[in-house]
Amino acid sequence: MNTVELAPHRFAGLLAPAVDRAFVAGMLAGRNGGGAELSQRYGGPAATGFLVELRTRLAAPSGTVDGPGFAAITRYRDPVVCHRSVDKHVAHGMIHRRPDGGLSATDLGAAFLTELYQVHAEVTEELWAGQDERVPRLVAALGRLLAYALVLADEEGDRDASAFAAMAPPYEPDGTPPGVLLLNRLGTMRYHRADAHAAAWTAAGHTASSIAALPAGPERLAIELETDRRAAGAYAVLSAEERLTMLADLAALPG
Repeated sequence: MNTVELAPHRFAGLLAPAVDRAFVAGMLAGRNGGGAELSQRYGGPAATGFLVELRTRLAAPSGTVDGPGFAAITRYRDPVVCHRSVDKHVAHGMIHRRPDGGLSATDLGAAFLTELYQVHAEVTEELWAGQDERVPRLVAALGRLLAYALVLADEEGDRDASAFAAMAPPYEPDGTPPGVLLLNRLGTMRYHRADAHAAAWTAAGHTASSIAALPAGPERLAIELETDRRAAGAYAVLSAEERLTMLADLAALPG
């Protein structure tokens, strides 16, 4: 098998949609398999929305997402609307907002997240049943990628106002099932790609609103290719054969 051609930057472009597909499938399974009902028990989306999104950081003891990190995570959304949503979470007693803008889960919010992790354990076990070799292999590969990406972020000084730095590493308490590890590591890698994309469109002179409105064409393609280049560094930790295996494993996952 010829694996020489799959360079890290090419892998970055192929990996992104594969990660998105598997992650979205897992999150939809969670919502439809008990997550929506769980949210309603705690007050509905007005109480739980950002807790779900930030779960892999806020579920950790003393886990906090700081203000710049939150701004990076929500860079494509209206900041006024986002802060109003957080206000509602605070009013429901689910999130604590610190004076510096950092967010953490209250005891009630932490209880919700504990139950949400349980829901995700059940649905991913069913969704990815029969993938007893692929899931652990993907978990291991993603673990290496996340660890190396964090090292690179520290070396390059890219942790400030970074969605990835705000969310990595994901909270993984002892005994976390493989399906939950996979789901949450996939989600965290999406933030790594998001930061690379933001750096690429910023370098091209765009804003969050202008890149959202940019149609398909040569300029968008150039930005996507630059995103691949900026994201590629972390993927050098995998061999070319491991990159191919990872793509094949993701493609084979149901969902």
